[in-house]
Formats: sequence, structure tokens, C-alpha cells
Amino acid sequence: MDMQSFLSKAKLTAIGTYVPERVLTNFDFEKMVDTSHEWIFSRTGIRERRIAGPQEFTTDLCVAAVKDLIQRYEKSVRDVDCILVATTTPDYGFPSVASQVQARLGIENAGAIDLNAACAGFVYALQMANALITSGVNKKVLVIGAETMSKTVDYSDRTTCILFGDGAGAVLVEYDETNPGFLASHMTSNGEGGLYLYRTGLSQKMEGQELKSNGCIVQNGREVYKWAVTSVPLGMRCLIEKSGYQLEDVDWFVPHSANLRMIESICQRSGFPLAKTLWSLEYYGNTSSASIPLALDKGEKEGKLHTGDKVMLYGFGGGLVQAGLLINWTL
Repeated sequence: MDMQSFLSKAKLTAIGTYVPERVLTNFDFEKMVDTSHEWIFSRTGIRERRIAGPQEFTTDLCVAAVKDLIQRYEKSVRDVDCILVATTTPDYGFPSVASQVQARLGIENAGAIDLNAACAGFVYALQMANALITSGVNKKVLVIGAETMSKTVDYSDRTTCILFGDGAGAVLVEYDETNPGFLASHMTSNGEGGLYLYRTGLSQKMEGQELKSNGCIVQNGREVYKWAVTSVPLGMRCLIEKSGYQLEDVDWFVPHSANLRMIESICQRSGFPLAKTLWSLEYYGNTSSASIPLALDKGEKEGKLHTGDKVMLYGFGGGLVQAGLLINWTL
């Protein structure tokens, strides 16, 4: 696939983020479970994470992230014609978070969809936004990745509770035929690995096996790690081949911020330098679908991202699913 065979008439025009006020540090965990700051940081790269309040939910985080976007870029969202929210932690089974965002922000003529692709959700939503705009269905799409993971964590399970935090990131994707920002995409799934990372819902069985049914995240960290460090470098290679560029042409790599040791291994196996990689986990933990926009915003605020940079986004997580996107940074 050459560069011309991927169609795009869309680009990113603004970004905003929000994280809750409450900070939960590794030292706080020393008082909760049998662990230590040194143990957590050496194995994950995480120092602290943000935790939503008891009456603070995913919709609240989404709205705050969009308001940050509006203020920073002096953008209006009243003419947005589609809202895509990537989340695994909606306020309700239905109505969707996207519908609640539409109501709270007074967006009058927009479709609203929640998308669940776990930690790959934000990249999947960007792929969908580009497709909707490029096909002519929409002109201005609001894409949000947001999670309140803390509400799904078993805080007696020291192997998972130390990992997750809450946050939201929002971007505007707008029509631009002359200067599009999307260069190539890649997505795959491995549903056979669903048992390695799940949270129960209406069913308490998967592939004939009884599931742990307390409604909290259950993870086989070893198996997820093995899958990610093997499959993500292969997916990165596929994405680059589809784009017509070389890996050396990529200015920044933004993987899902699951675990710093995992990111280091992915970089080593793919041949991409860690020094040109952005992540958000050190002070926010694993925020699932919010981790990539939080990392992008961090890079933007630190002056690392520049207009015209080629940025590779790569999400991976429960499903097991993964999604990659090569974009021109157009902010």
C-alpha cells in the first residue's frame, strides 16, 4: 500500500485534557496493600495517579477536557456534527457518555456514539473520525478518550490496583482536503486472548470458563505483557509499510501508557528510540483510552511536538485489540 492509497480529508485542530484533583501516590499504596514505592516504580514507571471523586464520572471528565480545549484554542464546538467517546467506564449502560456530552455542551446537531476498544479506543475513534469526514458524512468530529478506571479497580488486588488512574483527553478533527493530517492506519484483534484482561458484565462466562465476577478489572499481566511486546512491534512495522515512509521518518511514537517496562521493550524490539517516545503514565498511571491524548498534550505543552511532525499513535489492550495511526501533527 503506497501513501496515495490511504484517503484523508481530515486533520486535528485542537486538544484539551482534564485529570481529577485527587492524587494517589505509591506511598499511599504502602498503607493499603503489601507493596512499596520502590517496587511499583521500578516495575511500572508510575509514581502517582489521579482519582475521580465519588460523584465524579466519565462524562464529567469529558466535559472538563472539552472546556479546556475550547479555552486554549478559542474553538467553538456548537457546530460539531459527531461526538465519539472512547471509554470502557461509561456512567451508565445507556444513555451513552457521548449523548451526555452533547447535552451538557449544548451541541444541537450531532450524532453521538460511545466506542469500546479498551486501551486502543482513542486511536480507533480517530480512525473512525477520519473515515466519517473523508467519506463526506461529517465535517467536524469531537473525539474523546476518557476513563474513571478507579471505579473498576479492586483495591485489595495489589497486582492491578497500583496501575490505574482516571483522566480524559479531547481533540477536534475537522475537514481539510488540502492539508490532511492522517497518513496511514492499522488495526487487528486477537479475541482468543480475551480471558487475559476483562471486566464482567451481563455474562459471567467466557469461552466456557467461569469468570471472577466482582465487576472489577481482572488481568493476567504476564500474558498481556507477552502479547503486547510481541504484537505491537509487528503492528508498527505493518503501519509503516502501509504509509510508504520509513521508521526513521517518524518524529514521535506515542504508545498506550500501560507500563514503562512494556514501552521500553516495545521500543527495543521495534528499533524505535525511547528518547523519541511520549508517555503519560508517570504521574497519571494507566488511564486506558485517555493515556494517548494525555501523552500528546504533555508533549505539546513541553514544546516537543511541532507542526508537521510525523507522529505514530499506537493503542493496545483488552480484547485483545490494537490500533495504530500515523499522523501529521497539525496543531
